[in-house]
Amino acid sequence: MASTQNTSTGPAALPDAAPPQSAAGSRRRLDPRERPEIVLVPAVFAIVMLGWEFLARPLGIDEYTLPRPSQIYTALEAQLTDGQFWGHLRVTLQEALLGYAIGVGVAMLLGTLISQVRLVERTLMPYIVAFQTVPKVALAPLFVVWFGFGISSKIVMAAVISFFPMLVNVIEGLRSADADRIQMLTVFGAGRFQIFRMVRLPTAVPFIFAGLDIGIVFAILGAVVGEFIGAKEGLGYLLLQSNFNFDIAGMFAVLVVLSVLGLIAHFLIRLAQRRLAFWAEENRVIGA
Repeated sequence: MASTQNTSTGPAALPDAAPPQSAAGSRRRLDPRERPEIVLVPAVFAIVMLGWEFLARPLGIDEYTLPRPSQIYTALEAQLTDGQFWGHLRVTLQEALLGYAIGVGVAMLLGTLISQVRLVERTLMPYIVAFQTVPKVALAPLFVVWFGFGISSKIVMAAVISFFPMLVNVIEGLRSADADRIQMLTVFGAGRFQIFRMVRLPTAVPFIFAGLDIGIVFAILGAVVGEFIGAKEGLGYLLLQSNFNFDIAGMFAVLVVLSVLGLIAHFLIRLAQRRLAFWAEENRVIGA
């Protein structure tokens, strides 16, 4: 009877003890002593913006060369209240996301084949390395000629420029699986697909997220570069129009929007990684 009572009271006490630990963890995450960047990041931003705002004129910096933050904010506010701006933003996002999806999908498939099939690696890797050495920006005029001035050429550009970071991380991730675990599963009769699913793929997940993180930023870059070469809409087209009109503050405003898009994409990828690959160590991923 005593043993039964101890067993029943033990689990019942656990839910009551969890909230204080969770609250303490939250306080530690928000404590500036534990995470000084919480204070340092906004402080550095404020210092740079204030110095830029109040020192530009005394230093004789012309507003047509480097507009002050207040002028950039005014230009940004004007763009955000303009309905045409949101159309340009929608086009660039559509180009970047579609290109990103294509580039990531092809890189996942090809990276898996290259890492698992030696014949595919020996056959395709020389061509991939040779194509990687070509500056991707130099391909933009060709894509415009081949696919036209519409969004197709920008999608292809975004796909190509986001393809290689993903490919490298997929290959390295699948090859970094623990050899002892693979050998143990082989001894117990596991097949190749079982080893891939149970060992190689979980090991490669942090590498895959590293490629996704880099690739989404590159996809936005590819879409904008494609719009530089030839487009009638998009944020890249809007940048060119601001340049032709000598609207430097407007150019900075568009750059701010592009930076915000990159940051949002980065944090979304990191959030997905924390949700889906919470076991992974961050120092095991690589960049491209």
